Amino acid sequence: MSAIPFRRLLGLAVAHLGISPARFWAMTPRELSAALEARFGAPSAPPPRHVLAALMRRFPDEGVEDGRNPR
Repeated sequence: MSAIPFRRLLGLAVAHLGISPARFWAMTPRELSAALEARFGAPSAPPPRHVLAALMRRFPDEGVEDGRNPR
């Protein structure tokens, strides 16, 4: 699981929602999510697995040294 981008979320809340930093830190994640969704719309669904696989074949990560895609 990745770290929560608090700095980015705080920036969005203050700059785009007009929420004070104190109010941001008092909000629950569900409240913040609802406020962001009201302003920016619902997040889109991730692409289906077959679409992602096709994109990965079309645009491989060349030069990535993870053992699956050697140079």
